[in-house]
Amino acid sequence: MLRSLIIAAALAFGSAAHAQTAPSASDIASYTGLHLAAHEGRADEINRLIAQGHDLNARDRAGRTPAHVAAFASHDDAVTALGTGGADMNALENRVYDVLTIAAVANDPELVSLAIQLGNKTDLITSVYDGTALIAAAHLGHHDVVARLVTGGAPLDHVNNLGWTALIEAVVLGDGGSDHIKTVEILVQAGADKTIGDRDGVTPPSAREGARLCRNGKASPMTSLIRGGSNGASRISQDEAFSWAKAALRCSTAIREVWAAGSTVRRAMHQ
Repeated sequence: MLRSLIIAAALAFGSAAHAQTAPSASDIASYTGLHLAAHEGRADEINRLIAQGHDLNARDRAGRTPAHVAAFASHDDAVTALGTGGADMNALENRVYDVLTIAAVANDPELVSLAIQLGNKTDLITSVYDGTALIAAAHLGHHDVVARLVTGGAPLDHVNNLGWTALIEAVVLGDGGSDHIKTVEILVQAGADKTIGDRDGVTPPSAREGARLCRNGKASPMTSLIRGGSNGASRISQDEAFSWAKAALRCSTAIREVWAAGSTVRRAMHQ
């Protein structure tokens, strides 16, 4: 429970959120063949190498295939050449990411649509959090990507190993700005289940209120709500008041743990 709270708060602050690792300078320097052509976006060279029988699904030291490398570099033509040439579009690299989730995190709607067209499954389980491309995009407020994933049949109510759906992540980890609001609108209009709660039973509406109270530093009204002493208490049930308070408490507790834990958070994020 504590580890989940620490990770959740770290994600809320944007540290290592859905962490992906693009090829480093040393990785790129070591590339030859399809990996190099993919990184440089040379579709003609990719086609030539495919014709020569090069392994479309060869891995670099981080488990990236040429398709992963092309996706990280946002080379649509290279991804197309690899996909149509027979590359496994559902391959996962060492951090458990596919082309689709790489595109989703990069907020690249065109590449998202292309990956789906080339056979990348929208229901593939990705990341160390056992999530999906939709959850990653919703977390980050990439609403154009969310819309395309929804159209592509992404599962709306998949629950990751933190106990969160795409809707819960958009609410809890979002900044409350227009991008996350649009993301929530798209998910709700598509039929995302608003009644699915997290591991503590906190649903998206309650989580939203708890997150607002936590971010604004105004958790104190919850005391009067729970006690039934404010005007607002008559408009909500006691259960809902407790749920709001629980969400706010979890948020504030997690934040305190993050600031206190320091390196513990960084270690937890990579376990």
